[in-house]
Amino acid sequence: MMRFRNYIVAAAAVFALAASAGAQTSADTVGSLSGVEITTSVDRADMFVGDLVNYKLTITYDSTYKLIPPPLGANLGAFDVKDYRPDAETTLPDGRIQSESTFKLSTFTTGDYVIPPVPVMFMTSDSTRKVLLSESVPIKVKSLLENAGDTVDIRPLKAQYEFQRDMTVYYVWGGIAVVLIAGLILLWWYMRRRRQAVVEAVDLRDPWEIAFEKMAVLKEKRYIEEGNFKQFYIELTELAREYLDRMYKVDVLEMTTQEFIDNFAEIELPNNLYSDTVAFLKHADLVKFAKFIPEQRRAEDDYIFTHDLIAMIRNDYEQRQQAEVHINGKTPVEAAVTPGGGAE
Repeated sequence: MMRFRNYIVAAAAVFALAASAGAQTSADTVGSLSGVEITTSVDRADMFVGDLVNYKLTITYDSTYKLIPPPLGANLGAFDVKDYRPDAETTLPDGRIQSESTFKLSTFTTGDYVIPPVPVMFMTSDSTRKVLLSESVPIKVKSLLENAGDTVDIRPLKAQYEFQRDMTVYYVWGGIAVVLIAGLILLWWYMRRRRQAVVEAVDLRDPWEIAFEKMAVLKEKRYIEEGNFKQFYIELTELAREYLDRMYKVDVLEMTTQEFIDNFAEIELPNNLYSDTVAFLKHADLVKFAKFIPEQRRAEDDYIFTHDLIAMIRNDYEQRQQAEVHINGKTPVEAAVTPGGGAE
């Protein structure tokens, strides 16, 4: 392209000098100078906006003339030069010289256009300058919307393309996680049911034997000597309530002291144990819940009272059983104490 620019500048300078010569340089047809032929051609007569068209200028002249190249870049009308192939000179068999230049032209406006005549300057042997004009070339430039009919509005945007994600890995790992969680839940449920199904070993000993054993274990813990009265009364009242529960078939372990007072008011405890038991439980509540610190002697007396309570209820139970056998003819195994303190 740099060569093309230099070519145009030089040609423009030549034409400026020719213009100053005035009387010697008048434009004329090709026929006014013998031995000269100028032809122009394009590779298409119709084109669309933005298309490229090849424009070719061929100059054939006698070797006795000197060709001054034309300034094509300044004289192509509405067309822009997009590419340029410089002159290619060849000598014909008849001795004349042929110069051929090719340009790639384009435009972005529509309509009927003409590539105007190109002035070509020659200098004869007597230094006379002669300007000849090539033929003009008509070209029709069409719009890309020419065949679109009435739909010349801007088309709406196409929907965005959504890439499909491969969810296989997520499905596989999600399924594995679900199976593991379900397996853990089933295992937990099975182990729980199994624990619930395990029947706790039933102690077949008499209630008083169990109670006396717990009394001995409690004494070995030496809570009284260490001053841990709260824990002492918690375990002492628990074993007393458990004993009453087994002997009278009443859920004493779940009762408050007031509930015990209300329920056992209707049960005939032996030897007026009811009032003493109520006093014992109320005092124990003070130690367990009100942070009351009893005297060591009182704690020892309550231990002895609980031991006596177990023994007296046992004696009363055995006496009632014997009486039931004599009255109804039942064996001791068949007899049982009713919630009201009587025997069946």
